[in-house]
Amino acid sequence: MTFEELKAIANAKAEKAKPKHEESQIQRSCLRWFRLQYPQYALLCFAVPNGGARNKREASIMKAEGVTAGVADVILLIPSSGYASLCLEFKTQTGRQQDTQKAWQKAAETAGNKYTVIRSFDEFRNEVTNYLQPKKR
Repeated sequence: MTFEELKAIANAKAEKAKPKHEESQIQRSCLRWFRLQYPQYALLCFAVPNGGARNKREASIMKAEGVTAGVADVILLIPSSGYASLCLEFKTQTGRQQDTQKAWQKAAETAGNKYTVIRSFDEFRNEVTNYLQPKKR
């Protein structure tokens, strides 16, 4: 192998790996923005830590404490535009809701809450802004 070939290999751009925890990264940037933009509501916009790997004992305890499969990732506990709260489920561009999430969405909407799936920071910003500052008709 020649020096030029070695140099080309060394300088070649490696293929970028798919970002890990993409949903988490979106959610974290959205919540960071929200807390800066709406500090008066910071305590009323919270994550529901429902996911994650747990051992059987811990999962059993959490279930007994009320952990419910399918609950939205983030809840904004502010009534607006006739809704009791805004429930936000974070997904990647290709992510799909699980059946438990669809069932929880239906229950939340039936109870008078707004529910939306968020796939990007821009979607989050628009959804929250429109929810908290509805346009006058």
